[in-house]
Amino acid sequence: MDAEDTVSGPRPLPGFERTGLVRSVQTPEFDGITFHEVLCKSALNKMPAESNLPFKWTINPMRGCSHACRYCFARGSHEYLDLDAGNDFDSQIVVKTNVAAILRKELARRSWRREQVALGTNTDPYQRAEGRYRLMPGIIRTLTDAGTPFSILTKGTLLRRDLPLLTLAARQVDVSVAVSLALLDPELHRSLEPGTPTPRARLDLIRALADAGFEVRVMVAPVLPYLTDSERDLNALFGALADAGAPAVTAFPLHLRGATRGWFLNWLGENHPALLSRYRRLYGRGANVTPEYSAWLRSRVASLTERHGLGPRPAPERIPENPSPDPAADAPRSDQLALFA
Repeated sequence: MDAEDTVSGPRPLPGFERTGLVRSVQTPEFDGITFHEVLCKSALNKMPAESNLPFKWTINPMRGCSHACRYCFARGSHEYLDLDAGNDFDSQIVVKTNVAAILRKELARRSWRREQVALGTNTDPYQRAEGRYRLMPGIIRTLTDAGTPFSILTKGTLLRRDLPLLTLAARQVDVSVAVSLALLDPELHRSLEPGTPTPRARLDLIRALADAGFEVRVMVAPVLPYLTDSERDLNALFGALADAGAPAVTAFPLHLRGATRGWFLNWLGENHPALLSRYRRLYGRGANVTPEYSAWLRSRVASLTERHGLGPRPAPERIPENPSPDPAADAPRSDQLALFA
């Protein structure tokens, strides 16, 4: 622990009596962010049977995410801790410091069937805090030792640190790696995804993964109506992805569910006020775009994937308006999962 870190023991924070809080930490390296280190009771989260996904289990080493993406679907999960889905989600990060040890116990059970496990379905396992806590190497080794196939979805270029480990793991179990990249514009990136690596850095990550032999999938999501959905913007992005070695993409439009809706629309009103009325017409009171827009975007994406030789990865038509996962299990809540389908 750095001598300049500010550390406190367990204290009554809203909702944290459910998390096994050990201490809260602030450090100059992460200005404005508080890490709440907890001892989790379980590492594996079981997906509901009705999810119809190709995996039944997920792991989320952290809750909250310093990527601070304005559109992040997982923001509502912070409300389970009685924290807000806006600034608290970006700055109050819950870290499951014992996740690898608990995972090893769970995978050692006779009942474990070595089923597919997905990481990155809720918050990013390679957000900046992973550089401090180094949870992923232990998770990767544990899954590999237990003969368990797994997938990772990330925006974090910190994954390159673990590329040798992932390469070794892929010799023993099925390993799938996917990268999320939805835009190239530097100004829009700084405004919408201020805590993420740059688009250029993520393109370099895709190339590194491809060179290492991974068939890296790319999630072009969310596509933002009237901001990133033009043929010019998507053509430039798909071309850059093809040049980086991506074999296929998944693309779908922005969903505005729960607390994410207000957080994103506030950003839109501050930065692109002329679009507010168009968004209200497009989304109405729901989380999804109109069927007409969805069909229009699918057509545009299909044309561009063919143009750039990117194999199509169809996404579901829509996601449920009112999903009801158990928040205690950190269950994923988004079409983001379609990438692994």
